[in-house]
Amino acid sequence: MLKYKLLLISSIIAASLLTAILISEGIGYLILSQKKAQWRKASFNENNMDDTALQKLEKENTSLVKQIRKLDPKGIYIVVDTAKNTLYLKKEDEIIRQAVISTGSGNVLAEPGGKRTWVFDTPRGEFAVKYKLKDPTWIKPDWAYIEEGEDIPKKFSERAEADVLGEYALGFGNGYFIHGTLYTRLLGRNVTHGCVRLGDEDLIAINKASAIGTKIYIF
Repeated sequence: MLKYKLLLISSIIAASLLTAILISEGIGYLILSQKKAQWRKASFNENNMDDTALQKLEKENTSLVKQIRKLDPKGIYIVVDTAKNTLYLKKEDEIIRQAVISTGSGNVLAEPGGKRTWVFDTPRGEFAVKYKLKDPTWIKPDWAYIEEGEDIPKKFSERAEADVLGEYALGFGNGYFIHGTLYTRLLGRNVTHGCVRLGDEDLIAINKASAIGTKIYIF
């Protein structure tokens, strides 16, 4: 009799333990399911946020590209690279002529006993052809005489020198020109007082392709 009672008690205890285990497993499974659902939701939201952010960036990028393209030069224009001493005649994105040039030396000239100083750099920035000259005459400025150690003439007519700027000169402001040169051996070097010098054939082509208002970009 005692044996059966012990067996019954053991069965009840085993059944209770099994029930407890099953309940624990059920609770664990329920918690795990809830966690997985939360993770899926979080991941979904994160992916959605990433997609939304990406779409926003793509939209902003497209807008910026359109704005930049509006700033692109139209038609014929000139690009001057002072570091490489190269001039590019361009139409839209196409280079239609490339030329070796000379640009500003960067030298500094100070007037002896005076207050004036000149820096011989080619200006950087955006410019335009303001006027075109055929067979231009160079009106020598004060610095040219100071550089050569000569007295500055009192008469304006004494400043005029012909046949030193080539066949054409394209003025783009403040006394700066794209013009020819007698010193073709120096093309490709930074030797000028700020103007852009070209060889004869390139000068003829650039002059022919350019008009008043043609943009000039110098860097």
